[in-house]
Amino acid sequence: MEINPAVTFVHERSVMHAKRPKVLIVGAGLGGLALGMILEKSDTPYEIFERAPEVKPLGSAISLTSTSAPLFKQLGLWDELLSLSKELDAIQVVTHPGLETAFIIPAVENAAKRYGAEARLLPRPILYDLMLRQIPKERIHLGKKILSTQQGGNSVLIRCTDRSEYEGDILVGADGAYSAVRQNLYAQLKMDNKLPASDALPLPFTNVCLVGQTRPLTLEEFPDLAKAKSQFKNILSKDKPYAWITFTTEQSSICYLCIQFLDSESSKDNDAFKNSEWGPEAAQAMCNEVKDFPIVSGGEKQLTLGDLFNWSSKDLISKVMLEEKIFKTWGHCRTVLMGDGGEGGNSAFHDAITLANYIHALPDHPIAEEIEDAFKLYKKERISWVEDAFSASQAFRNMVDAGAKATITRFMLKKMPKWVGGIIERKILSNRPQIYFLPRDETPVIMPPAPQASLHLKRPESKKKPQLQEEKIQTPEAVVAADDAEQIPQPV
Repeated sequence: MEINPAVTFVHERSVMHAKRPKVLIVGAGLGGLALGMILEKSDTPYEIFERAPEVKPLGSAISLTSTSAPLFKQLGLWDELLSLSKELDAIQVVTHPGLETAFIIPAVENAAKRYGAEARLLPRPILYDLMLRQIPKERIHLGKKILSTQQGGNSVLIRCTDRSEYEGDILVGADGAYSAVRQNLYAQLKMDNKLPASDALPLPFTNVCLVGQTRPLTLEEFPDLAKAKSQFKNILSKDKPYAWITFTTEQSSICYLCIQFLDSESSKDNDAFKNSEWGPEAAQAMCNEVKDFPIVSGGEKQLTLGDLFNWSSKDLISKVMLEEKIFKTWGHCRTVLMGDGGEGGNSAFHDAITLANYIHALPDHPIAEEIEDAFKLYKKERISWVEDAFSASQAFRNMVDAGAKATITRFMLKKMPKWVGGIIERKILSNRPQIYFLPRDETPVIMPPAPQASLHLKRPESKKKPQLQEEKIQTPEAVVAADDAEQIPQPV
C-alpha cells in the first residue's frame, strides 16, 4: 500500500456518503487513552497502537488538580475516581541529612468551592486501569512498534515492525519523548527543509527517575497511612544530586519516586539507552544506589527507600528518563503530536480535550488542508498553557536540585507573599478545559475558568464545501471577541 502525497482526489462533499475521519493514535499512555476515551463518546472512529506487548501497572502516583476534574465529570467517571483517590494534603519539603522540615507548600484553600474540585492523588496504575476500561478491547492493538509513517493528500499510513499496515485520515503521536511518530514526521520535514532548527536538536537529558509502588501496608509499618489526606513528603539532599518523594494512597500503599539530577559526566552513563524506559536490571542498579536514603513515615522507626523496595514487586519498579522540551512543530499535513502523560497527566489530558474538540468539529470527508488548519488552532489554544506548565516544571526542578540556584529558589518560595502565590494559583487553576460536544460540567465555582476557544466550536453541515472557515471552526481570538458581550472571565 502506497500513498502519493502529490495526488489529491477532488471530491464534492454534497454527493458523498457521510464519513467521519478515522484517527490512528500511536501510544497507549495516559494521553493516548484520554483521547480514545473522548472519541469513544463521539462518532469519530479511532484505533490505538501500543508498542508494548502487554500492559504492565508501572509508575508512581498521579496528582490530578481541579484542571482535570471537568474531563472525568463529563465522562461520568468522577465518583469512581473519588473512591480510588485521596485528597492531597500540603507538600512537606524536608532536607537531608537531618530530615528537618525546610518549608511547607500549603494545599489550595477551599479548592472545591473556588475551582470545582480539590487535588486528588492516586497510583498511576489505578488511574490507567480506570481509563483502559473505558475503551473497547478491539480498539487497542498491543505489540505494534511503528516502523514508518507516510502521509499524503488523501490518507495517512503506518507500518509496524510485524509487517502490519493501517490506514486512516489522522495520525496522532502520543508515544512519548522519543516518539516514533515525531521522528518520522521530523525526518520528512527536515528533508523538505521545513523543520525549525531547534526541533532538530537532541532532547535535553538532565535527570532519571526511579518509580514504583509498595504492596498495601499496615499502620504499624507506615503510620502516616492513618491520615485522611494523602501525605506528600519531598526530601531534598544537601550533598547528593538526588531528591526523593513519597505519597500515601487510598489503597494503603506508598507510591515513590527518586530523581537523580545528571551533570555532563553522569549523563553519559545513562545516555546509551535513548528511550523512555530501561530493563529491570537498570532499575535494580539504581535501587542499590539509593536504598539507604531515609524517608519520613510518621513513626519513630527510621525507614529508608530500601524498605519501600522490599515491600514492592521488583518487576513493577521502573527507571524512566525525564526530558522536557517545547517543540515548535506540533503537526503537519495529517499528523499531529500531543503529550503522552508521563508522570504528570494533567497537561496531557488538556491536550486530549482540545485536540478531540477540533477533530470532532471537522466536516465529513475532511481534506488535508482542513485537518492541518485544525491542528494549527489546537496548537494556538494550547501553546501558552504548555509554556506555563514548562516554566512551573523548571521551577520545581530548581527547587529540588542541588546548588546555589536551588537554595535561592527555596528561599524565594519561603518568603513569597501570600497574594503573589494567589495570583499564580488562580492563573494555573483557571485552565479547566471541557469537551464541547458533551454535556458541560456545571459545578458551581467562585473562580470561573479561562476562556476556551474550542468550547464554542460547531461541526459544519456535511453538505458544505470542503473549507475550514471561521464560522465553522473559529480561531481562539474570534471566539473570545465574540463572547466579550457575554463577559467571559479572562485568566488572571
